Parts: sequence; C-alpha cells; structure tokens
Amino acid sequence: MITKTYTPKPGDIVRKWWVVDAEGQTLGRLASTIAPILRGKHKPMYTPNLDVGDFVIIINAEKIAVTGNRLDDKYYHRHSHIIGGLTSTRLRDQMTRFPDRPLRDAIKGMLPKNALGRAMFRKLKVYTGSKHPHEAQMPEVLKLDL
Repeated sequence: MITKTYTPKPGDIVRKWWVVDAEGQTLGRLASTIAPILRGKHKPMYTPNLDVGDFVIIINAEKIAVTGNRLDDKYYHRHSHIIGGLTSTRLRDQMTRFPDRPLRDAIKGMLPKNALGRAMFRKLKVYTGSKHPHEAQMPEVLKLDL
C-alpha cells in the first residue's frame, strides 16, 4: 500500500484571528507561545515549507512582565556600518521609548530566518493599549496557560 503525503493547497488554508492580552505575561514565555501559532504548528495541516499559520493581535504590549534584573542587564545592539557606529540600548529604555518593540523582537527571533519567516511575521499585530483596529475580522480570545 502506498501512502501519499498531504500538502495543503493555498485554497485549503484557513486563517483565524487571535487576540492576546499581554498584561502581566512574561516576555519570553509569551513569545514562545505566539511564535508556533504564527507558524501554524498548532494545526494538523502544518507544513514546514508553507505558511499555514494564523494572525495574532497582541494588546497591552507595554504591560509585559520581565523577570529578574533583565530590565537593566539586557541590551539591544545595532550598528550603522560606520566605524564606531555601535549603539546599545537597555531593555528599560527600549520599553519607555518603543513599548511594543521588545515583544516584536522576541517573537521575530523565534521565526525562521528567511522569506517564509518574514511572511509569518507580517501576520503579527502588536498594539500598546487595549484597542486595536481589527474588530471586523472577529478575533477570538486566545487563553494562555503560562
């Protein structure tokens, strides 16, 4: 008997919209829960070389929790490709200037580093505050057991 491998066609992929409240959630644990949903690993039709994941809306991104001394010990580095162009920013400063960026960076680091990962990352919507403009998509609340 020959078994055939099932590969979903673009018309077979059904994408749901999820909304997650990040208030009081730990940064890394929240990111490691959301990244597989963006990849589609929670679906039986998961295929590593296709984007079958769902859309995720994160609200209250400024109210995430960070454990230990990480607010002062964790640095984000960027370089301008000019000699002496290294700039380092603490997580505490990053949270005050751009409250959604640490969560975006944590999730982006858990996705594939190729065109497929960039397509998955575009399905992530992060907002500070409890309002978001995606009510028309009728997102379901994602319960997190963290």
